[in-house]
Amino acid sequence: MKKITLNYLNSFKGLSKEVWWLALITLINRAGTMVIPFLSIYLGDYLKFSKEQIGTVMICFGFGSVAGSWIGGKLTDKIGYYKVMVGSLVATGFFFWGLQFLNSFYSFSLGIFLVMMVADTFRPAVFTALNVYSKEENKTRSLTLIRLAINLGFSAGPAVGGFIIVTAGFSGLFWVDAITCIIAGLLLLKVLHPKKAKEIDTHKTENPSSVFSDFPYLVFFLSMVLFSFIFVQLMSTMPSFYKEYHHLSEDTIGIILGVNGLLIFIFEMPLVKYIEKRNIKNIDSTIIGAILTTLSFIAILFSSYRFESIFTGMLFLTFGEMIAFPFSNRFAMKRAKRGNFGEYMGLYSIAFSIAHIAGHKSGFESIAHYGYVFTWKLMAIIGAFTVVVLWLLKIILKREKNQEAV
Repeated sequence: MKKITLNYLNSFKGLSKEVWWLALITLINRAGTMVIPFLSIYLGDYLKFSKEQIGTVMICFGFGSVAGSWIGGKLTDKIGYYKVMVGSLVATGFFFWGLQFLNSFYSFSLGIFLVMMVADTFRPAVFTALNVYSKEENKTRSLTLIRLAINLGFSAGPAVGGFIIVTAGFSGLFWVDAITCIIAGLLLLKVLHPKKAKEIDTHKTENPSSVFSDFPYLVFFLSMVLFSFIFVQLMSTMPSFYKEYHHLSEDTIGIILGVNGLLIFIFEMPLVKYIEKRNIKNIDSTIIGAILTTLSFIAILFSSYRFESIFTGMLFLTFGEMIAFPFSNRFAMKRAKRGNFGEYMGLYSIAFSIAHIAGHKSGFESIAHYGYVFTWKLMAIIGAFTVVVLWLLKIILKREKNQEAV
């Protein structure tokens, strides 16, 4: 047990103090966005929006995320990651506070679009900051640490948010969200000011090219949209499947979903370090993650075995996520050095925003018309196609490397 503990702790060694500060700021920020998990409840029970109106609001949420990711990438390249991060955090706090005063369908739709647009300018900027604050050999683990902070934040946020709603109502939730965002921004000002933070990687690209001229990266972007499309089912259609198809109680569903977060917390960093030691290429690791995620949908098709298939599916999905996300992110960061870094990372973030726009609604529409079994088969097919696209990308990259060597 002592050896296992030491190996786990050693997997965190070597990361810069700036990365640890960035992880803490991300944790505060993500834990603070408590409104998001309760948004559909707030819109339906409090504002009395119809299901169609709630669906439209969530689409505006997604489009705001797309716009923010793109604008954030552009701004990061023009004014720098530090100003974008501070501005995003502080402004998001004020926007969250103002959101509670919007009660009509149109005003709230516009409000949530603006909130997400401002909030998600943070994403390309934080990727750029990670690249600057990390040594080359530590970049993937630095990304993994931020993912752990995000997962912990999303785990703690809803629990605390539910308590706040019960004691102070939804208004209290908006206030806490606003305050935590501003606190995260002020903390960033205090500990990561350019005069205090140490930049480890100061790589700058001369005459950077547009991301849209990088064909291999556009193929990679397509693969990430497809992968994210099936992954987001974990947050929407999967809990519904457990409830309606298997008739599981909410607390049991919570335990199953909790296994995902617990496994990530325990295994992701050591797993990433293990893969790095084996010198497995980023694109190969991403392919492995996509295969495991695809297998998760195949596993739950054997639903007659109930818990065995459910937990097997969750294990495949979780380990697929733990491998695919850090190494796909690392691939994007390495590729980004060919052009404007923020623009590249902005497009990477947009892949997941697009999945949120299309994935949830498409999944529920498929279930409503054709049922769960058909939907999981469809997701498995999309997953298989994702693997094919990634494999083609591997071939394209090999040819590119050979041409550059000539």
